[in-house]
Amino acid sequence: MALRPTRIPPSPGQESVWDYPRPPRIEPADRRVRVELGGVLIGDTTRALRVLETSQPPAFYLPPEDVAREHLERTDKHSFCEWKGHADYWTVTVGERVARDAAWSYPAPNPAFAAIADHLAFYPRAMDGCFVDDERVESNDGDFYGGWITAAVVGPFKGAPGTGHW
Repeated sequence: MALRPTRIPPSPGQESVWDYPRPPRIEPADRRVRVELGGVLIGDTTRALRVLETSQPPAFYLPPEDVAREHLERTDKHSFCEWKGHADYWTVTVGERVARDAAWSYPAPNPAFAAIADHLAFYPRAMDGCFVDDERVESNDGDFYGGWITAAVVGPFKGAPGTGHW
């Protein structure tokens, strides 16, 4: 088993994901957050919440009223987070474009995470574009974590094969 990776020191204006807490912390994003698929704006908000957890890029949770819910359909996929609780998954459809299990939400999160109840988080790799202000985000490696990588965060980031023990 490889040792924990070496933290990349952040430059001014950046955050290291290795300085994020465990258990995770929720904070307002205070930036414009957008999600696009098939030429349609699926989500657009200035009221997103960021969930910050050690070794992972932030996940952005959009309030349900700022999401085009007519393009979402709940699936039968579920997962469990030791901190947040049980998550439901959503497929996003625009015309012929179908992004299966591309979003998730916590309908009844654990009390410490009540602020994200029913908010929707999106996997950047499944969407045509996810943006923080005008910056297109990158997704972290792997198919489990839905973190949003911007120029404001440095890693290394959990998610790639071999990082499960971090």
